[in-house]
Amino acid sequence: MCGIVGYIGTRQAYPILISGLHRLEYRGYDSAGVALLGDSQQQISIYKAKGKVSALEEVAKDKNCGGTIGIAHTRWATHGEPSVINAHPHLSESGNLALVHNGIIENFSVLRDQLKAKGYTFKSATDTEVLVQLIEYYEHKHNCDIISAVRYALNKVIGAYAIVLIDRRQPDVLIAARKSSPLVVGIGEDNKEFFIASDATPIAEYTSHVVYIDDEQIVKIERGKEMEISNLQAEHVDVDVTEIDVDLNMLDKGGFPHFMLKEIFDQPKCLEDCMRGRLEAMDKRLKIEPENIQYGINLSAVKQYKQQLMNAHRFIIVACGTSWHAGLIGKLLFETFCQIPVQVEYASEFRYRNPVINNDDVVFAISQSGETADTLAAIELARSKGAFVFGIVNAVGSSIARNTDTGTYIHVGPEIGVASTKAFTGQLTVLTMLALTLGHKKGYLSDEEFSHYTEELSKIPSMIEQVLRQNDHIAEIAKTFTYAHNFMYLGRGWNFPVALEGALKLKEISYIHAEGYPAAEMKHGPIALIDADMPVLFVATHHQQYQKIVSNMEEVKSRGGRIIAVVTEGDEQVKEIADRVIEVPKTLNFLAPLLSVIPLQMLAYHVAVRKGLNVDMPRNLAKSVTVE
Repeated sequence: MCGIVGYIGTRQAYPILISGLHRLEYRGYDSAGVALLGDSQQQISIYKAKGKVSALEEVAKDKNCGGTIGIAHTRWATHGEPSVINAHPHLSESGNLALVHNGIIENFSVLRDQLKAKGYTFKSATDTEVLVQLIEYYEHKHNCDIISAVRYALNKVIGAYAIVLIDRRQPDVLIAARKSSPLVVGIGEDNKEFFIASDATPIAEYTSHVVYIDDEQIVKIERGKEMEISNLQAEHVDVDVTEIDVDLNMLDKGGFPHFMLKEIFDQPKCLEDCMRGRLEAMDKRLKIEPENIQYGINLSAVKQYKQQLMNAHRFIIVACGTSWHAGLIGKLLFETFCQIPVQVEYASEFRYRNPVINNDDVVFAISQSGETADTLAAIELARSKGAFVFGIVNAVGSSIARNTDTGTYIHVGPEIGVASTKAFTGQLTVLTMLALTLGHKKGYLSDEEFSHYTEELSKIPSMIEQVLRQNDHIAEIAKTFTYAHNFMYLGRGWNFPVALEGALKLKEISYIHAEGYPAAEMKHGPIALIDADMPVLFVATHHQQYQKIVSNMEEVKSRGGRIIAVVTEGDEQVKEIADRVIEVPKTLNFLAPLLSVIPLQMLAYHVAVRKGLNVDMPRNLAKSVTVE
């Protein structure tokens, strides 16, 4: 989704803004722009470009880019096609105000018609230009200050927004507000400078002290003064400063050609980080406690968390995309080890139903970004019906972390590539630790079983390293299948959600149509598609249904299909059937997804690279879906 950066302070704003836009490129975008205001400037300087941030730099390279206050934006088109005119920032009709905006103003068409009737004209097709014009209209109508005008306007709009505004008449003031779209403010030393961004990645290199803005809050930042926060009712809100710890090494490619490949190779270390402090295999102990939004252990939250999970009659998992696939494996884990019924819901569907939710249900909300709009709405619905909500997120301080009763971070570091990789395995690791811990506490796992399972879990990072050593082998396999038009992924049991995830990865970054199915469902329709031009990938590690999936392979082979198989190392039976084989180390059945998904991530990556595609920023996709 779109990215916002803002700066006010003593330094030149332009380099900071451009650096921030580059940090936010992973969110997905189609155009970029910047607005600058210097102390002696009579007007706001705005530069825009369709395409990448580098195109914006080219446009601005010979222009006046001076100024110690500015805002910048990467746009992902919603209203209006990608173009220079529709790119942000947008100016008010007088030229006094410049605004950048993430989100969607749902009633923009009505508001635009009302403003046109009052004589306002519009240059773009965006809802954002409507908002900046609306703010100026209220400024004139009520003869009020700019903060009041922003408040009037935001009380009239319907939808989601994160906005940052500058006023050429007030070169020492920057204004921001949000609702249902993330925004964070970084505080420089002695309040001499402030940084604003959609997330912490552009801010982390300048400060570790941030304020996460909550819904329907307006921030006034004046140079050299403490920030002021109020709500839409003009009531004062206390500033709550949080300290962040972002590994800046996670924000660059580290010598890899793409972030996605780096993040695939980061997984052994990331999963070690995910387990650190929670899993102590040598002592045969596993402890995973909730973390509250202030990032310490909240004793009352721990007590409530334990009671809720121990006494829950049902778990409901809400998520989208890759996180939904992790939730499907979470269902198997909780039902197997905890004997608790689990339903897994697409958050985008759950939020619009009238689901039956009881106050003894626990709802797990899973999201990498912690900002997924549908998942946030599902949380709001669940809480309104009395459910206890547990968040599993990666981004520290994100909206889901702040809006759930309690939860835990997966601690895998920032994920820059749009196609999720290490976040998926991090989510699986957390779900596994939760299920094993709860199953042991409820008495469904003996001490011996619990010790054995946790010890095997601790071996997963080193096993992933073994899989990663096959990178060249998988790249070679990709050569054969780069120009396939369709792909089928099949798995059974624990590996069926892995098949879904593998198909999604291929679709996301290579633009090859791919479908995942339970292997047993192949004969209920999909088998009609099998021919020499339809590669079929079987996730076929050893488990209780192994012989059945081998039979499925025979059926594909007899119809001329080409087979790639992910198997447990030493599997000679499948080698006799499959065209190409990728081996993973032997582990327990319920841990197999943590290994079998790795080759699927790598295969998708290498196919996309061979096609010459932008692996880290695939077309039409955004890293964080913060609007519907």
